[in-house]
Amino acid sequence: MFWIVFINFCRTVLIFYENYFFDFYAPLQVKVKMKIKYVLELIKKAEKVSVKFLSPMTGYAGLYEVRVEFESNIYRVFCCFDKEKLVVLFNGFQKKHRKHQRRRLKKPCGL
Repeated sequence: MFWIVFINFCRTVLIFYENYFFDFYAPLQVKVKMKIKYVLELIKKAEKVSVKFLSPMTGYAGLYEVRVEFESNIYRVFCCFDKEKLVVLFNGFQKKHRKHQRRRLKKPCGL
């Protein structure tokens, strides 16, 4: 396994598991990348985060999704918390319909 760690001394540490997140992030438009970065910074620094940006996944204990809306598109990144201060980021995708989301959940649940 390969872990990349970014440490923020304010509140939360982000750990990116292997390259799943970066494989999703790399081909995105610059403005979408900026919005995702903004939401991740918000999660790192804020004591409370709106469910608009971070919410628990129904039916998957301990699994959360980071939601990013840009123009008419919705992007999701799966994550979980470790020791209340750690966000582990798995893969992400652009949400198109409900079935697409269920297929994508198989990957982080298997890690």
